[in-house]
Amino acid sequence: MARPLLTILTRFPSDWLSAGGRAAPQEVEDRTTGGGEGNKVFLFNCECHTFDEVITQLLKAVPGMTRPLAEELAWRVHTTGLAEVYRGGASDCDRVAKILGETGLIVQVM
Repeated sequence: MARPLLTILTRFPSDWLSAGGRAAPQEVEDRTTGGGEGNKVFLFNCECHTFDEVITQLLKAVPGMTRPLAEELAWRVHTTGLAEVYRGGASDCDRVAKILGETGLIVQVM
């Protein structure tokens, strides 16, 4: 079973902003709570949700998510612009992204 990931961006690709945030980060430092292969779900920063709303959706959407990790991910999204929040099979990533997006959070599966 895939588990939540904490990814800290260290640099955005030069075309990230011009592409509307649709390019994958080029350099990342992963601190994982477990394995997971395949696609990735990225959560993007927006100024329209509170930390509590983001944390609540992460807890609802991501299997195995803990409150401390959800809080850390919410902070990383806020300070770096985006974070990888899940890695797994295509259908699992689509499910996670759909649940995160239910409240208008900006997500992308890659």
